[in-house]
Amino acid sequence: MSFAETSLLGAIAGFTIFLGLPFGRARNVGARTRVGLAFFAVGILAFIFVDVMEHAVAIVEGAVDGYKAHEQSLWPAIGLAVVLAAGFAVGLAGIATVERRLRRRRPRPPIAGGATDTVPVEFAVRERDLARDSALRTGMTIAVAIGLHNFAEGLAIGVSASSGEIALATVLIIGFALHNATEGFGIVGPLGDVRPSWLWLLGAGLIAGAPTFLGAMVGYGVSAEALELAFYALAGGAILYVIGEIWTGMRRHGHRELGLWLLSAGFFVGVVTDLVVAYGGG
Repeated sequence: MSFAETSLLGAIAGFTIFLGLPFGRARNVGARTRVGLAFFAVGILAFIFVDVMEHAVAIVEGAVDGYKAHEQSLWPAIGLAVVLAAGFAVGLAGIATVERRLRRRRPRPPIAGGATDTVPVEFAVRERDLARDSALRTGMTIAVAIGLHNFAEGLAIGVSASSGEIALATVLIIGFALHNATEGFGIVGPLGDVRPSWLWLLGAGLIAGAPTFLGAMVGYGVSAEALELAFYALAGGAILYVIGEIWTGMRRHGHRELGLWLLSAGFFVGVVTDLVVAYGGG
């Protein structure tokens, strides 16, 4: 499989993320539906977290097995373990730090004279705008986390294609395309009643989906376990942070049992789409 064919198929695998994004434009979505979509998204993200960390740990364990079999020294295993720990910390705590610095302070409502305090209309509008900005920021953070994950997937596609394993590369592309189609819900599900613009959806789709294409191109020419591990670790930390943010934000809306059922459904959907990749040996 040529470099051009690999790049094209990597782009197709990444493009499918746009299939779920238009649901973010749906109108008249009730509280139950918002909670359900958000927890369905959490289920998908929970599976992605398990998936990326499984791949990350497997890379480190492979180095340990190499040392155990006296095929290499212990230093590669130690180095990969450090990459895993550092990448996960940056993905988790690093994004939390950036979020805190970007989050603007909410202004206190001005106090009107008299016995009863009133909140002006301007402040109510300001609060609404802040809530909208916060939701869109969370959605974009999810897109970044998924993009990190998809770059690592793209690396797997590129490496398989460059090594002549065309059948494996083809199955990986089909599996990742199905898998990425569900990730659009993971981005727009937590937005609640915020209706993003088409431009925002385009940006989120490119941030989350384009890394599959970029990873396929990089993987075709470069096969580096440390690079793959770094992106898996970053994605794992970022996804765990996002899951915590969504969970905290949705708890106040109630409908806990419905949310947990749909979280389970989202996780199961992630498992089913990943079975195609597992069937192909990816």
